[in-house]
This record gives sequence, C-alpha cells and structure tokens, in this order.
Amino acid sequence: MELEVEAQVGAGRHERCLGRVTWRNGYRPRSLETRLGRLELRIPKLRQGSYFPSFVEPRRLSEQARVSVVQQAYVSGVSTRKVDDLVQALGMTGLSKSQVSRLCRELDGRVRAFLERPLEGVWPYLWLDATYLKARDGERVVSRACVVAVGAGGEGRREVLGLAVGPAETEAFWKAFLRALIGRGLRGVRLVVSDAHEGLKRAIGQVLGASWQRCRVHFLRNALAWVPKGQHGMVASLIRTVFAQEDQAGARRQWREVAESLRRRFPKVAALMEEAEVDVLAHMAFPREHWRQLASTNPLERLNKEIKRRIDVVGIFPNDEAVVRLVGALLAEQTDEWHVTRRSMSLETLADVMGDSGKGGSATEPLLAANA
Repeated sequence: MELEVEAQVGAGRHERCLGRVTWRNGYRPRSLETRLGRLELRIPKLRQGSYFPSFVEPRRLSEQARVSVVQQAYVSGVSTRKVDDLVQALGMTGLSKSQVSRLCRELDGRVRAFLERPLEGVWPYLWLDATYLKARDGERVVSRACVVAVGAGGEGRREVLGLAVGPAETEAFWKAFLRALIGRGLRGVRLVVSDAHEGLKRAIGQVLGASWQRCRVHFLRNALAWVPKGQHGMVASLIRTVFAQEDQAGARRQWREVAESLRRRFPKVAALMEEAEVDVLAHMAFPREHWRQLASTNPLERLNKEIKRRIDVVGIFPNDEAVVRLVGALLAEQTDEWHVTRRSMSLETLADVMGDSGKGGSATEPLLAANA
C-alpha cells in the first residue's frame, strides 16, 4: 500500500519534489474478511483524490451469491453445524440483517437483468438439462428442479439463455420455460438436444417445433441398464461404431446391424435401439463439423458440474430465490467466459444451418433431404 500511494502521490513520505500531485492525509482503518480470518488494515488517505488497495478486489459475483445464500440461511434461522462451518471457512465473523438484505438486493438485480435480457439474433441449436437440489418450503425440505438452457447463436458462441426453478420436470413446467424464452426473443431453433424426458419432448414439439436430438450419452446409459456389468464394454463399443460413420445413411445401416447382432443375447437393447434410431441420429442431418457438440448434452456438463459443486457447498437452500441468486450468478459468469473465448462453431458452417430466418421454414430441410 505504501508503494502504491507513493506512486499515486508522485513523491515519497516527507519528500519535496516538483512531481508531487497531492499529499497524504493519515490513515483509515478497514477490516478485510478472508478465508484465513479477519485482517485489520491501515489504508493511507489522500487530501485530494482517493486511494484503494489493488489487492483488495471486490468479490466475484458468484462468490457474493454464495456468501449471501449462507447469510440468508443463517439469519432466517435455518443454520446447522454445516452452515456454521461454512461461515467460518468464508472468514465471516458477524452477520446483520441489513447487510444481508442490501447484498441480496444488489445481487438479485444483477442476476435478474441477465436472466431477463432480450435474446437477439437466431439460435439454431439449444441444449436443455436439469439438475435437482433441496430447498426449504416453510418447515419442510423439498426437492426442486433447476433447469438451464444454453444456445449457440449466429456468431458461433454459446450463451446461457435461461434458468428456471420448479417442483419437477413436468410438461407444463417445460412449456412455460420455453414460452418464456420465446417471449424474450428466442427464434430460429433448428435442433434441441436433451435427455429423453417425455414431458420435455412434448413441450419441444408443441412450443418450438424443432428437431429433437436424444443425448447419446444418456441413451447409452439406458441401454447398458439391460446388460450385465461384465458385458458393458463390449456392448458400448458396438454401439459407438455407429457414430464413427461418415454420413447419416451409413450410420443408420450400422445402427440396424448392431441392433440385429445384439437381438439374441440382449433383446431389450435391440428393441430400445429400434425405438430410438431417429432421435439418437438426428444430429447427423446437420453439418459434420457440429456432430461432436450436437450428439449429447456434453456442452452443458462442465457447467452442470460447477452448479452441483456450489449446490453441495450450500446443502439446503433457504428458498427458491436463493437458488436463482447463486445459480444465476454462476451462469452469468460462464456466459462472460464464453464471450471472450474462441468460437465453438465456425461462421461458415453455421450459415448453412441458419439460412434466411426471415423467410420462414426450416433451414434443415435441404440437409435432411441430402442425407435421406
């Protein structure tokens, strides 16, 4: 701090020089909460202007959200030994309701602005997934579904488009979520990637009218549930040969050959493959460069892992607002990271998918016809 102030003043302590721009004016005390406990700082003051230590950075948005969730749980009377331990780990030694309310209001405004922002442009690809957590409902602890939508826009970068918290993944819940996205400007969706939740499938067909890709990772887990553990490797390797094919027609032929080869020993796996062929291979109607990302919900996996890690830290949320505050802050930070990283898809390959959104119709029609 002394070195920084010296550079800002333009002179050392008690030094006379022509380069001086202001003078010192004593110190002000400040308590700095850290994970190692409280540090007492003496921050130099200036007669003109102000000085703030460079190493004392504002908390990241998600860090503020995590602290506010713990504080709110503590003040609301739902603290446990686990929450007390977390409070100590965060270096907090005192809580006040006014501080909690002020921090929550600031965070809620920033998260709400992100989650309610208009969605501009065309979003040809949409990934949907859900995770479950526990929150308090009065005196009860209940399970809550936290659903996230990630889209790939015309610039080839991913963004988190929406977040919702509800009691379960019902068809009505998914419809309301998708309609809210449309109300904010979501358009041009050509393919939706998700697991095989029946309510979600119907909502996609009725609200978006887009093609649906069944996550191949989830499908493989479903298929292996009918196979003895010792045979998992063999069956999984056979099914994966489908995705190594050069085009959709070849993949379909291989899919049927694999299903037939498994029919005698694993009839339920063969029946499942016959039922899911169109849905698991839907991504192959799109540019080959996109197949790896469109075949599963993997683009959401890293995000989901981080969400679950934060959820595990908190344990039981005091209410739905606390869930939206913490998860929404994390999603806003992830979107910022995606904005400054390289594109996940090239503009050239996306151009064929988007087509001319103003003319209506589906840009996938020529691709589907070419691979029929």
